[in-house]
Amino acid sequence: MKKINLSAYQPIVDIQDHMVFANNGNVVLCYEGHLPEIYSLSEKDFEDMHGAWFQALKSLPIGTVVHKQDIYLKKSYTSEKLPNTTFLEKATHEHFKGRAHIEHKCYLFFILTKNKALNNPKYVNPFRKISKGIVQELDDTIKSFANSVSDSISFINNSRKMAFLPLQSDAILKLTSAYFNGFNEGFDTDILLDKKNINIGENHFDALAINSELCFGENVQSSKTNEKFTSDDFVFHQGFIDGLGLTLNENHIVNQILYLDDKQKWRKLLDKKIEELNKSSNFGSQNKVVLGKIQHILDQINADDNSRIIRGHLNIVYWSKEIKALDKITSKIKTEFKELDIIPYYPRGEERKNYILNSYCCFASNFSNNDLYVTDLKHALCLFINNTNYQSDTTGIIFNDREHNIPVLKDVWDKKKKRIKARNFAIFAPTGEGKSFLANNILRQYFESGVRLVIIDLGGSYTKFAKLYPEKYTVLRYESGKNLGINPFFISNKKDLTPERLEDLSVFLFELFASDMKVTKAQSVSIKKILRHYYENTPDKHSLEGFYNYIERQQKDILKTLKIHPDYFNVTSFLHVMSEYVGDGLYSFLFEVSEDQTYKIEDKRLIVFELDEVKDNKEILSVMLKLIKSAIQRTIWRNRAEKGIILFDEFAKQLKFENVLESVEFYYQAIRKQNGAIGIILQSINQLPNNSTSASILENTQVVYSLNNEKGYDELVKRLHLSSHDLNQLKSIKNNLSGARKYTEMFIKIGKESNIFRLEVPKEVYAAYLTDGQENEAIMALYEKSQNMELAIKQFTSKT
Repeated sequence: MKKINLSAYQPIVDIQDHMVFANNGNVVLCYEGHLPEIYSLSEKDFEDMHGAWFQALKSLPIGTVVHKQDIYLKKSYTSEKLPNTTFLEKATHEHFKGRAHIEHKCYLFFILTKNKALNNPKYVNPFRKISKGIVQELDDTIKSFANSVSDSISFINNSRKMAFLPLQSDAILKLTSAYFNGFNEGFDTDILLDKKNINIGENHFDALAINSELCFGENVQSSKTNEKFTSDDFVFHQGFIDGLGLTLNENHIVNQILYLDDKQKWRKLLDKKIEELNKSSNFGSQNKVVLGKIQHILDQINADDNSRIIRGHLNIVYWSKEIKALDKITSKIKTEFKELDIIPYYPRGEERKNYILNSYCCFASNFSNNDLYVTDLKHALCLFINNTNYQSDTTGIIFNDREHNIPVLKDVWDKKKKRIKARNFAIFAPTGEGKSFLANNILRQYFESGVRLVIIDLGGSYTKFAKLYPEKYTVLRYESGKNLGINPFFISNKKDLTPERLEDLSVFLFELFASDMKVTKAQSVSIKKILRHYYENTPDKHSLEGFYNYIERQQKDILKTLKIHPDYFNVTSFLHVMSEYVGDGLYSFLFEVSEDQTYKIEDKRLIVFELDEVKDNKEILSVMLKLIKSAIQRTIWRNRAEKGIILFDEFAKQLKFENVLESVEFYYQAIRKQNGAIGIILQSINQLPNNSTSASILENTQVVYSLNNEKGYDELVKRLHLSSHDLNQLKSIKNNLSGARKYTEMFIKIGKESNIFRLEVPKEVYAAYLTDGQENEAIMALYEKSQNMELAIKQFTSKT
């Protein structure tokens, strides 16, 4: 047959759900695989997955054919999943559009064959006998087979590393059409077959195979060293044949076909083969090699009751529009095999045609003994590819994958709490590694997706990106001798005075008045009673000074009037301590009320508190944080339906002062009840004191970002209980800050899942995140002229 027109030779007679009835009498159960991300698996993970496959497949009925098919296609990135509304979103959308990458689809087929003995002639033309008969009814054999397969799939899915889901009829037909259409897009075509070439549309096809025990070298295993990332002090692992998967970077299909045979039958056959070879082993070294290998297989079968003898076939089908390019791909694949100590077979003519046509799922039972190696199931399963591309969530923050730098959306908010129970995050990186750049990237995307941000910053890293949203942000900057413009006592009307508000105010006052002592219930009730009395008798202009003066005027009678025992509230002590914050007190400026500025922040979605000038004054910083807390309670936490994030940047500088850690721990406790998250940024995890408060904070931090750290990651591993593979991932981080595609790499752990991601951004986004240096000064100079940050960035990037 020189030419096949698929419309005339339909391989499928009928499909019921995910069950295919083929024209040759085979029944095929079809599944699509969802595998872990490439680089996310450790040596133990590969072993565990190998074990799961073995347990799942070993008990399938004798005569079952299992066909795992991994299809890799060159594609252009469409950007359609990326947001495309704001200035920076549009720049990102455009930057990645059209980027070349590899798309991977994994399929798993279980085939119940008409030919139970699986003894085929050398060549089987899959299209010759077209069955016109009526589709088989679902008889007992098929039902029993379907149940066995269902048990196998359940076992694989319970491994929690992989998920195989039924492939529905439209997807099966689409796959069939694509396969026999040579993966040409936009038109239907014929398959042209001759001795020299296999041609489907514009594509020229070729194949390499492992079809005999002689192809294998000394041993195979579930994983091997990944040379690209392994260094002197750590070993990074990859699946045994991963080099023939995504990283091959070509259009190709990896077909792994297993014939689950009768163990006893093969034991007898092997015994017979050994007997024959023993007689002829003197006639040549090749016979001795074969004899040794077969003896080894037989010894394994006899020694292991769990062994499952199989015949197997592995082939790689690949194609290109240019015939010359095929030779290069052949050479690449051979090199990969050589590294595995495997010598592939290069089929030509009729053989090649046979391999390509029969690697379609309905025809995978058509291989003959000459096309199959004999081995134990455990051995064959080492040749499975168990990982795939980086997986995008439906929504999330854009990072980039490690293969092609294409965007990957990671849902680090996790609304449904599938991966994490607390969405708080921490960023760890030494100075100069880009932690502010990363924080800008995360916060900007959160902000543009509707999340409200409060940033407590000691370094001035966020005002530039904030200026892109002139109506939506406010920066409250502490300047020496001036107040921050927050009046915790302000209420717009009496309805504002809720029990929660009184509770917050009482906590605020006790933090100022008695920060070093534990507050009793009696004291708390007392201060709330006094607060209510103050508001009931003071119609307007509420403030700390007003409250202080009110108590001072009433100090003789107030406790008696409110039935408060003097032991519960010491008026004299309260007035003495608080005098520092009112009138001509040392810190009275902090609470001066010219106008309450809270109205400025209640309607803003991006609020930056810049406390750079205050970072060395323990008392002022402590009061500032208390004021900020009262502002957050009145804004961010006013509406629980609204998402909010509080970020503490340059956190280590804030931690120099006692009570700051406890104050932050309060946020961690309170955020649980809110629709929010807290972020902290540290140069090193050692900057967090090793105490129970820090332990509580780290326990509630389930999203971890770490950039490159030349000093190592030992403390990070120890205190965050990271795995050995997490450490290997951290050690494999490499940045590329030169060339056309600049990027930094970072480790991201979301709950129990971890991987290395890249951050590559378009020049407009890069300009928006810069926080210092000449380039930043140039952009700010342009901004000063126009007072329009978007225009300033456009002007700057047009020159670069």
